[in-house]
Amino acid sequence: MSLNIDFSGLLNYAKVIAGKVNDVMLNLIKGEPEELYKASLHLIKAGGKRLRPLATVLAGRMYGLSEDLGVIAGASVEIIHNFTLIHDDIIDRDEFRRGVPTVHKLWGNEMAILAGDLLFAKAYEVMSSLTGYGIEERYVLEAIKELTWATTVLAEGQALDLQLERRRDVGIKDYIDMVYRKTAALFKSAVVIGATIAGAPRDEIEKLAGYAINVGIAFQIRDDELGLVADEKVLGKPIYSDLREGKKTIHVIYALARSSPAQRAKILSVLGKRDADRERLEEVAGIIMELGALEYSSKLADEYLSKGLSYLNRTKPVDEEARHYLELLARYVTRRIY
Repeated sequence: MSLNIDFSGLLNYAKVIAGKVNDVMLNLIKGEPEELYKASLHLIKAGGKRLRPLATVLAGRMYGLSEDLGVIAGASVEIIHNFTLIHDDIIDRDEFRRGVPTVHKLWGNEMAILAGDLLFAKAYEVMSSLTGYGIEERYVLEAIKELTWATTVLAEGQALDLQLERRRDVGIKDYIDMVYRKTAALFKSAVVIGATIAGAPRDEIEKLAGYAINVGIAFQIRDDELGLVADEKVLGKPIYSDLREGKKTIHVIYALARSSPAQRAKILSVLGKRDADRERLEEVAGIIMELGALEYSSKLADEYLSKGLSYLNRTKPVDEEARHYLELLARYVTRRIY
């Protein structure tokens, strides 16, 4: 992949869309008791590039949807995303997200669960409001069905992630199935929702779904790479947290399948050990990389990216700039930054 791609136009546009999405969310998520709403907004206010709602806006623009209506639909997707983050942090017992303490760290598990529940409900409130802006009810209903599908599959992906931590016989196919559900599904729904409320033909929506599923998988592979090699300021949480939590990332799976008995013993000695010290974690990360896991994952990510872009290139949009930005978005989220 070229390292000389100019992302500035995309990123400037993303900032505009992020500001509009933030306005929708901040205007909606307010009420009493104050503590609940503060907890619900905590991660939203902490930042994030809002790339999923950006994808919703661009997919809608491809078929003639106004940007402002895409923003409303995209805000619904972003609210669901933040709902899952709050609950995921509770499950994983993570203490930092986006460089700030997690919701459960500040307010406790009980309030964090309620904050996630509130966001879940608010996402549907936002999506259903589209009928008041002239979007046909049948399209809104399809969008709601798509969001429901994504939320269901996300839960399945989280459950699979937990199950894989306890298994010793995990293969690459198991990993891909898990990240499809846990990560790619919501990105797929983000673009499908945008195109759906725009009234796009079914075959066009299917092409966008193929684009997003493959790009979503490539993104998660790259994200797992960062867990091994990135600066903690890039991650927004402690490095090697995946190893400490016992995550069966693509790198762990690949390395375990190719390790010597001694190497395997060292990897397993820290996997899932939350009290493992930095020195041991660095040693195991080094073993994983020596076994070629990073080269393998990078090649696989590029393959999924190429497949996703092949779907996008077969679409027939009315807005070519929107399609171009979706291509840049795919390349941006799957770029190597280590």
